[in-house]
Amino acid sequence: METDQVIRRCVPDWEQENVLIHCHNLACGGHFGPKRTARKVLDSGFYWPSLHKDAYEFCQSCKRCQLTGGISSRDAMPQVPIIVCEIFDVWGMDFMGPFPSSYGNTYILMVVDYVSKWIEAKATSSCESKEVAKFLKDNIFSRYGVP
Repeated sequence: METDQVIRRCVPDWEQENVLIHCHNLACGGHFGPKRTARKVLDSGFYWPSLHKDAYEFCQSCKRCQLTGGISSRDAMPQVPIIVCEIFDVWGMDFMGPFPSSYGNTYILMVVDYVSKWIEAKATSSCESKEVAKFLKDNIFSRYGVP
């Protein structure tokens, strides 16, 4: 376990090269440098004591990386971080009303997921937190699970 409190699988010697190949060369890789390759290994849930040294040696022995060479600051473009949002990461909830009573309901609870543009509305009798909890339990958690 490292300082970030994440439990990782310790990879045996015979499997370490395959993990490095996947994190450096294949679809999840991209022929990044040794620090990024080691970070990808850690993010994948693996670890071994000589990971950073092995990633450095692996990147030094990669023929494609050696042919490409490094990007100079003259060639580099300004980098802007890309924020990756999943469904249910950005929500909005609000009550609308009061409206004239209809079947005992005077408010509308609106729920919006801003990533998928999913909208759901429910007529409620009051604008209290118990209505929100009931809505989440009955409509969201029962269908999609707890995000």
